Amino acid sequence: MKLEGKVAAVTGGTRGIGRGIVEAFIAEGASVVMNGRSEEKGARALEEMGAGDQAHFIAGDVTQEATISGLVDGTVERYGRIDILVNNAGGSSGFAPVAQMENEAWDHTITWNLSATFWGIKHAFRYMIPQESGRIINISSLEGKHGKPGIAAYVAAKHAINGLTKSSAQEVGTTGITVNAICPGLIETDIVRESGAAAAASMGLTYDEMVEQFSSESSIKRMNTVEEVGAVAVLLASDVGSGITGALWSVDGGTAAY
Repeated sequence: MKLEGKVAAVTGGTRGIGRGIVEAFIAEGASVVMNGRSEEKGARALEEMGAGDQAHFIAGDVTQEATISGLVDGTVERYGRIDILVNNAGGSSGFAPVAQMENEAWDHTITWNLSATFWGIKHAFRYMIPQESGRIINISSLEGKHGKPGIAAYVAAKHAINGLTKSSAQEVGTTGITVNAICPGLIETDIVRESGAAAAASMGLTYDEMVEQFSSESSIKRMNTVEEVGAVAVLLASDVGSGITGALWSVDGGTAAY
């Protein structure tokens, strides 16, 4: 197994892409601490995965730095180290054109996506730099490589995560730590199904039209899957990924130009 003996922490790990990454890591032998806001959803996820002592849940809101530091410290307290951090939690707090966007929606979206990722990197580095090894995987987005109307705060945050990924990778390039980002296209998770109609409306589309647009823009003419993102995360987290850093990995069916 590619991650045997490794210890990972994953923000937003109870649902969607984060849940898929948690399950992929466990299947490859890693022990995983996942974060989420709901104790109930965390308990349900642990029960559904049935991973026993290989998985643990710590509740908290990633828009608070104390949640991130607590996740990192809690991972080390439970398993003795942290080898992998996946900064996955994020989303959009509101869908509106820039001219109509409320400052509160902007600030929350930036904090939820960008600040949470920054805090994760910072606190994980406190352990990874002394141990001279580690993997940081930031979940960015196709929207981190181009723009879409109605979701400017989300687009801005994901572009910034890509820049943060590259700068952080350069700072620790000789220490045995890698920092990469995965940029998924639209993936129809339960989270997307819940919030997708509002996102589509901000683009002047219905939900079905939005799904069709994303699919038609890709080379494979379909949406990607959570499992495909999880497979890339496993590669980046593994020992064979040691020479990959500062990279923005598209999992979007060939939509992005780079």
